[in-house]
Amino acid sequence: MGDVNALATAVSRMTTRVPPGAPPAARPPAGAAIALRAPGVDRSAASGLRTLPTDSAPDGLPMTTRTHHDLASVTKVVATTTALIRLVSADSVRLDSPVRRFVPEFRGGAKDEVTVRDLLLHRGGLWEWWPLYVESHDRDEALRRAAELPLRHPPRTGRHYSDLGFVLLGRIVEAAAGQGLRSAVASLVTEPLGMSETRYARPAGDDVATSAVGDRVEITMLDTGTPYPVPYRGADFSRWRHGPVTGEVNDGNAFHALDGVSGHAGLFAPLGDLLTLAGALAEHTHDHSHGLWRPRTAEEFFAPGPDAGQSLGFRRYEIAVGTERLPLLGHTGFTGCAVGFVPGRGIALAFATNRLLTPGDPVPTDALWAWARAAAGAVTTAHSEETHR
Repeated sequence: MGDVNALATAVSRMTTRVPPGAPPAARPPAGAAIALRAPGVDRSAASGLRTLPTDSAPDGLPMTTRTHHDLASVTKVVATTTALIRLVSADSVRLDSPVRRFVPEFRGGAKDEVTVRDLLLHRGGLWEWWPLYVESHDRDEALRRAAELPLRHPPRTGRHYSDLGFVLLGRIVEAAAGQGLRSAVASLVTEPLGMSETRYARPAGDDVATSAVGDRVEITMLDTGTPYPVPYRGADFSRWRHGPVTGEVNDGNAFHALDGVSGHAGLFAPLGDLLTLAGALAEHTHDHSHGLWRPRTAEEFFAPGPDAGQSLGFRRYEIAVGTERLPLLGHTGFTGCAVGFVPGRGIALAFATNRLLTPGDPVPTDALWAWARAAAGAVTTAHSEETHR
């Protein structure tokens, strides 16, 4: 994939082949889309279907570069982490403040020593996941339960990726901003950056990818106790979805317990808005980011953490450009989405699939994301070589 057509080639292959590193039984997603911006490069491509066949669209609807996607855990960086970069820049939040300063129910024992920084690094010792919707009747009760759950691990003894940590970080954003999370993310992130099509709970447009067929993944998680041994089974909850999930948040806690608005999941966006955010972070100095944050604060968030592959809120990946292997910061989402950027190099990448529509075993998001990064690196390398001939 060493030419400028690598993006189109990659998305076409993603919908017909299984990428290297995927499990042998994996099946490709129905549709895929990629968008890349780099110095002198602005390219996007889409392939396959964004929906299943229906009576009104017997062949399914096509995936486009303007399709809106359920971002799942990409919400963690687009909304929560970026909002915290702004709040830390404004001295409204300090990274080493205890979480209990902002979330009073999160207290007692080892919880008292857990900081905002610990949550961003996934080192707070929280449960990785918990079906809050089984125990809660409304959003307030679910948020309180997330804060009151006992820790699963001693704080700072290792990285344990936690949705619940980002549920709490969403509450920290609310407390520091003095407004609900939906409004806080709009005022701190999406409105000043011009991300007009990024919304919580429901997409802003009608061109929307179907993210899954019902809640089958979470039903299986409860019934098997895998990967987290929670004390519930699928029969303990009565409001499961069984049809195509289109225009509703896929994540069970975000949808069933938190009204589609959370620090860990809930956003919908098209690739263009993701590129806008990634571009602002890639060029994070005042001249390129509208003065929204202090460059040194952004750089603290971008710096490697104590655990491999993790910065403050952001996951760390690599992208090969020519002979260089550059750090690309961003995040993936369970639905098959990802966003990434290379600080100081002007490289921004957004990617989306509807991998969970696949019957049987879907291709892991990380394998698809590796394929997308390879294609983006090839395009960027090809352009650089052409301009230097």
